[in-house]
Amino acid sequence: MKNSLAIFLLSTQVIFAQNITQKLDAATKGLMDSSGAISSNLSFYVTDESGSLIYEYQGNKGLSTASTQKIFTAAAALETLGKNYTFKTTSGYSGNISGGNLNGNLFISSTGDPTLGSWRYDGYKPENFKQKLIEAIKKSGIKKISGDLIVDDSYFDHQTIPGGWPWDDLGNYYGAGVWGINWRENQFDININGTEFKSFSYPLEGVNWLNDLKAGGSSDQSLIFTAPHSNVALINGTLPSKLVTVSGSTPNPPLQLGVEVKQWLKESGIELSGKVITNSQLEIEGKKALEVPKNNIILTYESPTLDKIVYWFLRKSINLYGETLIKTLGKEKKGNPSFKSGVAFLKDFWKSKGINPNMINFADGSGLSPQNYVAAKAEVQALLYAKKQPWFDSYYDGFPTQDNGMKMKSGTMRDTKSFAGFHTSKDGKKYVFSIIINNYQGSGSAELQKILNVLK
Repeated sequence: MKNSLAIFLLSTQVIFAQNITQKLDAATKGLMDSSGAISSNLSFYVTDESGSLIYEYQGNKGLSTASTQKIFTAAAALETLGKNYTFKTTSGYSGNISGGNLNGNLFISSTGDPTLGSWRYDGYKPENFKQKLIEAIKKSGIKKISGDLIVDDSYFDHQTIPGGWPWDDLGNYYGAGVWGINWRENQFDININGTEFKSFSYPLEGVNWLNDLKAGGSSDQSLIFTAPHSNVALINGTLPSKLVTVSGSTPNPPLQLGVEVKQWLKESGIELSGKVITNSQLEIEGKKALEVPKNNIILTYESPTLDKIVYWFLRKSINLYGETLIKTLGKEKKGNPSFKSGVAFLKDFWKSKGINPNMINFADGSGLSPQNYVAAKAEVQALLYAKKQPWFDSYYDGFPTQDNGMKMKSGTMRDTKSFAGFHTSKDGKKYVFSIIINNYQGSGSAELQKILNVLK
């Protein structure tokens, strides 16, 4: 009797799987036969929660991923660095303190904390860092600084932008670079009415603007162009004739932090006789970077833990976080903080977990580069690996729940759309999936959603 029941259940599962496979195949072929897909490529892979194949369509084909690339970076960081890993920002001084006067320089240094001054975390906002820094300075007895405020941004190398990022992206908030010191997620906001600048979220230090905006249309079609260390920014495109907020990437975050700290000192009655300067600027001027004296540290400020950072990294698709993790992995595991080193580590990590290296041609840690080429099968394999790890809950929590009820990360770039994640259907069946389409003539989003709806 038990054998008969087991055979019946197995037969039912086989029939069910065949039914799902047929429906997925019909929906997929319907998409690829449509007029918008005449020149497109699709990679699609679905398994059950144990990894048994349900359906694939060119599952091994490497395509540009957009932000589903983040699932690889987040998982590798959680396993390699640990979910309790924190970034540290320190303040210290050179010289000596006598009668309230610091006869030397005040330093601020960081290990590249991407959350420093972020608005996303309770207890870690700009005002929280300001309070702790000023308290530490006063507690040390400093009332006057005879030297300079040195912002030490030398923790990583000098390349702040991954190779391969489009120029159209760099000046916009999602194209923010990675610095040894990051501040306010290296983002600023401008309130613009038509073509007229009304206000900034904070005074942007040392930047002159070229404004080629035109009023028109019903949505934001503007682009901001800035470059690292540049003092010139361009904005062009069109904006509707109403008040709109446009967000850009700060061209020199360490300097921006420095001038804000200088203002904090003034407001707190602490005199700074010297100027604000970054170590990068010293090197640009042909001078030697200055190191923070290790014996005179007055503040060590820690970031939120990595599990909280990964939550926002996946939930809001923050490219800055991904590229900071890439540099951190490169520095901590290869002794080299370059993007190339971090990307090489990421590829080696997933190769060691059994993913064919030919299916993971990474170019960055966030997916913004169109030079990322990854197969849907590789994304599913990464998700299946993550599902078995002790840090999985922290990882899974960051996946947004989309309009169709699926727990999945999405990715969008010009002519690229992707989804990767987990889903439990109405009858309790659990699936792991990835679907990527390139060069579809249209958004592709609605079409891919129709295919995934079959899993419901």
